[in-house]
Amino acid sequence: MKVPKRLQPLVDDGLIDEVISRLMSGKEADIYIVSCGDNIRCAKVYKEAAKRSFKKAAQYQEGRKVRSGRRARAMEKRSSYGRKQQEEIWQNAEVDALSRLARAGVRVPETYGCVDGVLLMELVTDDEGNVAPRLDDVTMSTEQALEDHAMMMHYAKLMLCAGVVHGDLSEFNVLVDAYGPVIIDLPQAVDASANNNAESMFGRDVNNMTRYYAEFAPALLKTRYAEEMWALYEEGKLKEETVLTGLYEGDADNADVDSVLEEIKAVLQEEQARQERLREAEEDG
Repeated sequence: MKVPKRLQPLVDDGLIDEVISRLMSGKEADIYIVSCGDNIRCAKVYKEAAKRSFKKAAQYQEGRKVRSGRRARAMEKRSSYGRKQQEEIWQNAEVDALSRLARAGVRVPETYGCVDGVLLMELVTDDEGNVAPRLDDVTMSTEQALEDHAMMMHYAKLMLCAGVVHGDLSEFNVLVDAYGPVIIDLPQAVDASANNNAESMFGRDVNNMTRYYAEFAPALLKTRYAEEMWALYEEGKLKEETVLTGLYEGDADNADVDSVLEEIKAVLQEEQARQERLREAEEDG
């Protein structure tokens, strides 16, 4: 296919030999399948801020460190230089999160560098070399659902131990290959200790996963992994070797009604967004 304008510099520099096809076009980025020497990889081309539709981006950017005072001031003033720096921080956040999670033992795509708003990374495939399906496109037995859910809870624990909250985790951001789930799409990842919204985001991420796997194993709806992990995290007791039970005994007498209502509202909004994505996927298909 014709080389897209954004990928031409990487072709010129020899980082990409050929653009094979466009894998998908999303609201945040376009993804292409490319060849790099003997390897088939994918190139994620981030869209400019004006063309992105990620809602409540400010909530996700809270807590991200800017070492240069000049950069911080420019970003506050929204100058052209500041907007460019904000874009770099948004893009580098995914590279940083993927690297941190890989080191922590979470299955994520391997990265090979981010150049001019293009992230080169591993193409996750099935046994036959085809692009691995999204979790949303996979059906499974009750036993398989329980096994994969346990693995996702393990990954959620490792992520939190590494101080990373995905922030937008759902069945649409998980691929499934022969070895199980692979977590993708982390440009909105947040620092668990520096972002005031981290707890609610983590709870939403974990509960999204539980809700999906519960379609095949309904008993999972009785578990409370999000509360269990966050409570241990706040107490400094969450470790990589911590054995999770899915049980949590909160203090019902001190329940924060406002927080409960906000969480219910967030779940409803997430479900509406999920239905919109399903409709869009059906229209694209």
